[in-house]
Formats: sequence, structure tokens, C-alpha cells
Amino acid sequence: MTTTHDPATRFEHAAIEADKTIPAIHIWRDFAATPAQLLRAHIDPEVFARWIGPTDLGARIEEWDARDGGSWRYTATGREGFETRFRGCFHTVREDRIVQTFTWEGMPDDVALETLTFEDLGDGRTRLHALSLCDSFEGRDAWLSSGMEVGIDDGYAAIDRMLAEGDL
Repeated sequence: MTTTHDPATRFEHAAIEADKTIPAIHIWRDFAATPAQLLRAHIDPEVFARWIGPTDLGARIEEWDARDGGSWRYTATGREGFETRFRGCFHTVREDRIVQTFTWEGMPDDVALETLTFEDLGDGRTRLHALSLCDSFEGRDAWLSSGMEVGIDDGYAAIDRMLAEGDL
């Protein structure tokens, strides 16, 4: 799925775009949050497990070392014993930026390099920009056609709820 980069919709839904020149996916989303709150949502394993989408799946953290050179792995769980795993390595963890690898173990040869930036917009608002550089255009297109936007929108809506309830 590819959406337009429309600032008016960045609060309710993520804008997801395939880069036309390189095998990459851009994701933008604005939050009523500080950069520190969004960083915590991405590096605190207990918080991460509460929001990662889609909503019909749970997350079991198996490994989580959110520091430069650390690694992570979690299992998404669902009904009837459904499980699928994701893993990666944290290369950079800073207050305004995370650089990590991302692998869905269902496609173990397709590793993405992800850069997440947290831009302080002022007034307690932050723009998240995620850039996922994929191994190939085919791999990128497979991710885009996988339904990933459901997990992204569900997860980011969960962050919104956590923020509104003071849980983040």
C-alpha cells in the first residue's frame, strides 16, 4: 500500500510511501507526544509489547537490549497458536534517532535497515519518520503488499491511547 504524504492525515493514519529511486519505504506519523515519549515507546520492551500492532496479535519479548550494538527479538502471537517472529540489531540509540535492522523471520533473507527519527514540532508534538531500506525492490514491494499498514496504524493508535491515558 502506498499513501500520499498528506500532512492533514498524519495524526490519524501513518503516511506510507514507496521510494521511487531506491528500495525503501517511508513512514510518517505525527503524535501528541514528546520525542522522549516516542523513544521510550520504541526502546522500553514492556511499553513496546503493549503497542506493537496489529491489535489482534500480542507480543512476547524474547530478547531486548536497546543500546548501540544491542539486539532484539519478539514473537507476535495470536489465536489458535499463531506465532511469527521478528528480530534485529540496534546500531544507534539516541534521544532523536534509532538505527536498527529489521527481519521478519518468515523472509529471513530480506533484512531492512531502519532509521527512525523523532522531530520535535513544539507544543508537545513530535513527527516520527521511519525509513526502511530493503534489500531489493521485490522485497520492498512484498512488505508493502503484506498488509503492514494495518499493524502500523493499529500500533500507532495504541501509542495515542497510551499517551491519552498517561501510560507513556
